[in-house]
Amino acid sequence: MSGGVRVAVVGAGISGLTAAYRLRRELGAEARIDVLEASERIGGILHTATVGGLAVDVGAEAFIVRRPEALGLVRELGLGDRVVSPTGRRPAVWSGETLHPLPAPALMGIPATADAVGGLVDPADLDRIRTETQRPLTWDSAADPTVGELVADRFGESVVSRSVDPMLGGVYSSLAGDIGLREALPTLAARLDAGAASLTEAVNALITASTGSGPVFGTLVGGYRVLLDALVEAAGVEPETGRPVTGLEPTATGWRLATGDGDDRDYDGVVLAIPAWDAAPLVDPAGPDLAARLRGVRGASSVVVSIALEPGTTLPDHSGVLVATGESLRAKAFTLSSQKWAHVSDNGGPVSVRASFGRFGAPVPRVEEEPDVEERLRIEALEDLDVVCRAAGVEPVSSRVVDIYVQRWTNGLPVYGSGHLVAMQQAMGARPQRLALAGSSYAGVGVPACIAQAERAVSALLADLA
Repeated sequence: MSGGVRVAVVGAGISGLTAAYRLRRELGAEARIDVLEASERIGGILHTATVGGLAVDVGAEAFIVRRPEALGLVRELGLGDRVVSPTGRRPAVWSGETLHPLPAPALMGIPATADAVGGLVDPADLDRIRTETQRPLTWDSAADPTVGELVADRFGESVVSRSVDPMLGGVYSSLAGDIGLREALPTLAARLDAGAASLTEAVNALITASTGSGPVFGTLVGGYRVLLDALVEAAGVEPETGRPVTGLEPTATGWRLATGDGDDRDYDGVVLAIPAWDAAPLVDPAGPDLAARLRGVRGASSVVVSIALEPGTTLPDHSGVLVATGESLRAKAFTLSSQKWAHVSDNGGPVSVRASFGRFGAPVPRVEEEPDVEERLRIEALEDLDVVCRAAGVEPVSSRVVDIYVQRWTNGLPVYGSGHLVAMQQAMGARPQRLALAGSSYAGVGVPACIAQAERAVSALLADLA
């Protein structure tokens, strides 16, 4: 392959920057790799802000360390000594105006036993869990239910709203009724396909088979900013921010990109590391079938309110609080960051908390719709946090605020509804030559999944170029 190959990476989130780095490793220093980003900063949904003097992540805040991709990339870039694990504190669930222990043992909120959700769900649903193995399970291996449909049918609605929704809502910004079982819990679907006689049997088998040891999650001291900066440096690129791509057309040797200011550029290959709905209009002229599948992907919006409190402020003795569906609190979750991560509290500085609002089907209004919406969210975050503190026997904290920051994520995550993964596999099969797709739309929303998809995109593109 010629050292003078030219590749464009559209999108400078974790997917685009990983793709640029892998391309540099494979193509060498002579290759021209341009990274074009429509917004004014790199990182996508990874964003480290300074709140009260603390560097805090106001998008994704952690990654699964039991998957190899993120931890492997971090170590490869020489950042392994920055990886830290959570403290031993556990999250709580807010339901019925009080705090409950996070159900355990459970699989993404689906309890293994009735005792796991005792005191949290309705008594009638506790009975449903206890007797579930006695009720015949009618399961079709071609079935494609949502997580909510399956759990409500076998265990009851209160298990969905008070245990499963809070868990899945934090990962997908969607409720269990909007998320496909095969999308969110493919191993559970596989157990049922293989003939598990009940949901209880399938869940318990998966929990028993889990051999992972040590922490599940990790994060980086200094925030995701350090990973993004390391990728840019290692890739040897200078991302062009504020540079939206407005057109994409095939040429005899690759693709021509238009950026709307007359700066058309020819490339041998292109990686589109942007959301599916943004990629659709770009690929439509050359791949209408692909564009049609990409247009079917919906986005879920959310808002993070990061709060810095005076040093020494006492918080409930939990790592966070997940809010059940239908509760009076406006926030859907709190991360008590100074309780969850030791490095955040070790410096003697402000105490850090983040509140989350909005999900698919219930977005936070835009500023155009409600001019004072951000101030309302600040007030609601502090009011709700005070309610949680009182319930935990802790003094309210709203009078101890030293800084507060609002970060909006419009269509921040794709909705992984039933059939989403099949549709995205079909999309990959319809991609034109020398055009690869990366990002959270295709094979998972977590940072490890995005890294893995970026690496697959680069492999596919290099095969085309070869």
